[in-house]
Amino acid sequence: MFFYLLPHFAKNRYKSLPIFGEKVVATTFHSVKGKKIPDTIYHQVPDFKLINQHQDTVSWKSLENKIVVLNLFYSGAGSQQANKYIKQLSDGYEQKPLVKFLSLSVDPGDTVQIKDFAAHFKAKEGKWDFLAGDTAQTYPLIRKGLLLDIVANDANGKRSFIFSNKIVLVDNLHRIRGIYDADDAGANAKLEDEIKVLIAEYLRNIKDGR
Repeated sequence: MFFYLLPHFAKNRYKSLPIFGEKVVATTFHSVKGKKIPDTIYHQVPDFKLINQHQDTVSWKSLENKIVVLNLFYSGAGSQQANKYIKQLSDGYEQKPLVKFLSLSVDPGDTVQIKDFAAHFKAKEGKWDFLAGDTAQTYPLIRKGLLLDIVANDANGKRSFIFSNKIVLVDNLHRIRGIYDADDAGANAKLEDEIKVLIAEYLRNIKDGR
């Protein structure tokens, strides 16, 4: 089990990173100091195939062994605060290939907008992908996979979207390890700390042969 140092305390205090979603106790076991412990099957974000701003297909295969930071957006929204923050965060990880950033549109119409939208934010190729697709694929991924909310609103003849303004942290095993309010500075600071936790966890697993 991995722990991280809480920055809000002067002394060493540790807290484990959670794994979000339903958990199922498996019929298999592993041993700890000679004691049999039931394995746990954790919720995983399912595979997907979506097109990014470069017309490349992005899936878990293309993101193999990556830590992913993901947010929702649509190009017609009045505020793009989450994308502005992801821009800042992704620039800071430009030289760290283990961490990738995804911005997933809730608007299927953005399939023709994401190239210009990504260019507006100067998203670096290979680091930050803007994704869009048909709601038959994206909405189940958002609701059942990412555990976020999305509702299309057609009131007054103008389509808009109500969605969770969250940032999701996904580990290299496709498990959700954190969900953060995009507009909250404290949540953003926590996200930045916990990205570093997952980097350390991944590297330690590699070292231990797991």
